[in-house]
Amino acid sequence: MIEDQPRRLSLLTRTQCHLCEAARDVVSRVASDMHLDWEEQSVDDDPALAERFGEEIPVLFVDGVQRDFWQIDEARLRRILRDK
Repeated sequence: MIEDQPRRLSLLTRTQCHLCEAARDVVSRVASDMHLDWEEQSVDDDPALAERFGEEIPVLFVDGVQRDFWQIDEARLRRILRDK
């Protein structure tokens, strides 16, 4: 990865998921603090993603690599993003 390239954060969620709500809050807070954009995608809209990740939702990807699931740890996410 190019040193100055911003990290890409992507969160897989589903509707009516309390863990997804908590994960959304963590990712939003960390991304805001670190001036990063992030995206959210629902597995409800993609049967292939639902089949692959359905038991792990929410799932966090950093630069396309799965880094966390179920409960997104804020301190761990901050470490991952700092250790670019």
